[in-house]
Amino acid sequence: MAQEQQRPARYTITSALPYTNGPIHIGHLAGVYVPADIYARYLRLTGNDVLFVGGSDEHGVAISMKAKKEGVAPQQIIDKYHGIIKKSFADFGISFDNYSRTSLPVHHKTASDFFKKLYDKGDFLEETTAQLYDPEADQFLADRFVIGTCPKCGHKEAYGDQCENCGSSLNATDLIDPKSTISGAVPTLKETKHWFLPLERYEDFLKEWILEGHKSDWKPNVYGQCKSWIDDGLKPRAVTRDLDWGIPVPLKGAEGKVLYVWFDAPIGYISSTKEWAEREGVDWKPYWMDKDTKLVHFIGKDNIVFHCIIFPSMLKAHGDFILPDNVPANEFLNLEGQKLSTSKNWAVWLHEYLEEFPNMQDVLRYTLTANAPETKDNDFTWKDFQARNNNELVAIFGNFINRVAVLTHKYYDGVVPTPSSFGKVDLETLDTLKKYPDIISSSLERYRFREAGQEVMNLARLGNKYLADEEPWKVIKQDEDRVRTIMFTALQIASALAILCEPFLPFTSDKLKQILNLSSTSPNNRWEDVANEDILIRAGHQINQAELLFSKVEDDAIQAQLDKLEATKKANETMNKEAVAQKETITFEDFSKLDMRVGTIVEAEKMAKAKKLLVLKVDTGLDIRTIVSGIAESFSPEEIVGKKVTVLVNLAPRTLRGVDSEGMILMTENADGKLVFLNPDEAGVDNGEAIN
Repeated sequence: MAQEQQRPARYTITSALPYTNGPIHIGHLAGVYVPADIYARYLRLTGNDVLFVGGSDEHGVAISMKAKKEGVAPQQIIDKYHGIIKKSFADFGISFDNYSRTSLPVHHKTASDFFKKLYDKGDFLEETTAQLYDPEADQFLADRFVIGTCPKCGHKEAYGDQCENCGSSLNATDLIDPKSTISGAVPTLKETKHWFLPLERYEDFLKEWILEGHKSDWKPNVYGQCKSWIDDGLKPRAVTRDLDWGIPVPLKGAEGKVLYVWFDAPIGYISSTKEWAEREGVDWKPYWMDKDTKLVHFIGKDNIVFHCIIFPSMLKAHGDFILPDNVPANEFLNLEGQKLSTSKNWAVWLHEYLEEFPNMQDVLRYTLTANAPETKDNDFTWKDFQARNNNELVAIFGNFINRVAVLTHKYYDGVVPTPSSFGKVDLETLDTLKKYPDIISSSLERYRFREAGQEVMNLARLGNKYLADEEPWKVIKQDEDRVRTIMFTALQIASALAILCEPFLPFTSDKLKQILNLSSTSPNNRWEDVANEDILIRAGHQINQAELLFSKVEDDAIQAQLDKLEATKKANETMNKEAVAQKETITFEDFSKLDMRVGTIVEAEKMAKAKKLLVLKVDTGLDIRTIVSGIAESFSPEEIVGKKVTVLVNLAPRTLRGVDSEGMILMTENADGKLVFLNPDEAGVDNGEAIN
């Protein structure tokens, strides 16, 4: 059985450190934190020694950019968002053994010591190179302070370290038509000294370790990206930056320089372990230096190169640490068909979700697991969220548990009945039940969390089908002994669900255990017990009153979320809408030739066989004249009769479909792209008044 396979008893599990320049959104959860938490919880349930660490990445250009934008110090930014992120993770049930932050002294020391050891061993190249420099801001431009066209895919908003469109890792000097995000200036090249990790020295090691050693067990997207990098030939990578925010380079003559965030951030896993060990009074070293420890990194696909090429090369150069056993990176999650974007607010923010959907953490966990972007980008939609909850969690899982608890109280006052003889269907159902731990374990051991989550739901389906087929509510009238066996069997399935759903639905598991009156000290309450024990909940055991595990999500709650996204979309369109270029300069004399008057539309009708045109009669104060206007798709004739408008009255007449048009109604588009009149109503002027 999967849980009895020979494997290391000790696991170190890491999840990518989120930047503290904004809150957590569902893309982060689906890509990294939900699968990492499922895996950590599963390993604990199967009796392993598990350390699950994370923390906030509080250095790098993203922090400086946010601070400059908000006009505050970087420390204020990291304190604000670290607090939001840490609380959101805790409220959502991400079961970190330690959630740290890279601004702590333990991390600064760990990262500095790591750098110093590699420096002392001669593992760095020291080079003076030309780097991009903003002459207006008078500073070197670190990666995220530069934007330009990606040389690989042509995306016009690539950053100096990475193109978020194609995922390519870049150097700032690779960008085509770069510009500074600080001042907008075109950067110049200026010489500066930095230290580089010569990745080409580790090509043979990486080929043997990854291309030969992990071809069969690493995910194809991870293995393929690593192979592409290695096949292209590795080049030295700078590990220092010219910045005023970060960990100072611990060398004389390196004033004004800090460690590159992608050098110091993964070391954060080690410093987080040290912080945990100090607090718990244990030794941290076995979790990073014992060859029998299995190290697993959970990341998104944009971090593959750092966790599979750069960080392992750093660990290899250091010499004291184990290498990752697996790096099960996920692809990206989109939202309602569009790429998630922090800068454009196109996201479902975790802290807002927890406020708007209280006590529904597991619904989001379930939906994100069911739609996990494990092999390709996937899409989150609010309608799917509602359907997953109402049609699966409520109608299948919740319905089964509610039936079992209600009937147990109705027939036996909440006491697990003593079964009579077991029939073929009962034995087959219990035998199928025993197979689920291995089935789910097999999926989890291969990092197929979506598949594993659906197997848990299949177990609930098994219970629902069993009750529906055996119909205890009907059989009770003829054969009470038979119903005792039916209910006893159904209660075994419910108890198995309480155990096996815990990695995926931890809040539901707790609630179900409360209903069944089970605790961590109850007998036969372990993962392997589901497979090995004939009885999970014994006859004579008292269960508690039934409670609904899940509640339906109504249409109005979903519509509110869709309306919020629509408002965001409109705001982005308004912000990104480019002003029409200024026309050729005219003189005052040219302008004074325009005769604009206030008029009133007195008649309006659609022009025959013309989709866009209305024929208007307009009282200009001078006369009543005919004007043809292309506004029929925006206004009906009825709604504009009596409307005051601005009219250009001395425009030369023009014949449109046989009708002479003797002027022009002046209009514009609002922020939503709809036509609106330049309405003089509020001015309280009469027809014929000139507009100067």
